[in-house]
Amino acid sequence: MYQPSKIKLLKHPPKLSDVDFEPAYIEDKKTYEKQLKELQHEMLRIQQAYFHQNQRAIVVFEGWDASGKGGAIRRLTEKLDPRGYKVYPIGAPTADEQGRHYLYRFQSRLPLPGNLCIFDRSYYGRVLVERVEGLATEQEWQRAYQEINEFERMLIDDGVHIIKLFLHIDKEEQLHRFDERLHNPVKRWKLTEEDIRNHLRWDDYEDAIEMMLQQTSTEAAPWQIIPAKKKWFARVNILETIVKRLSKGIDLTPPPLDDGLIKAAEKHLGITPKE
Repeated sequence: MYQPSKIKLLKHPPKLSDVDFEPAYIEDKKTYEKQLKELQHEMLRIQQAYFHQNQRAIVVFEGWDASGKGGAIRRLTEKLDPRGYKVYPIGAPTADEQGRHYLYRFQSRLPLPGNLCIFDRSYYGRVLVERVEGLATEQEWQRAYQEINEFERMLIDDGVHIIKLFLHIDKEEQLHRFDERLHNPVKRWKLTEEDIRNHLRWDDYEDAIEMMLQQTSTEAAPWQIIPAKKKWFARVNILETIVKRLSKGIDLTPPPLDDGLIKAAEKHLGITPKE
């Protein structure tokens, strides 16, 4: 008889208060670009392996406003085949989605075999913004921890790889980035009144984040906190984390050529593959 895997919370889940920002930097641009290029190449190898082996993966990006989620996602996907991944920026639910269970719009965006799915914010909004802003009742967001753990357990049991990243900056760095956006015409559109309102409720969001980390860091799908005050370090750290997690237990060797294809190429095109 089938027995579902048990949900085991980490005994020592990550905490925002434990993050040390000081050593989290890369000294020069040349080093950053070299490391980034190597990791992007590894991500492409992983994507190809997932395609050939019909593997599926979900990468969840959460973090403070202006913590660098968008920039990190761009670097993550820059060298990937666009046919093999989808990025979903998650905002407020539509009128149709509001009439359904909050997990509905994520269930309908799950990756197909051979594909990667990237959530720029996610179903964790139920225990973050919806909790803090009073968009969900206390009973609803309290219940959501178990619902989310069960949702992820269901996906993992079905063979989906899940990586959860939280990009962490401090309050002063967020204010600095808001100021930079406000005075940069190219980035000004990124700053909203909602960002300002969220900044004023920093302590409430911090409490919600710490509880989220405590209640949903499971052995099968742990949270990884990324120190994100230094963007170069954060991007490299994110790619390193994803490469390490997605390559675990996966054969990255390219599949052999089909004998029929080799014979057809030799016969009709005069092409013989190199050893």
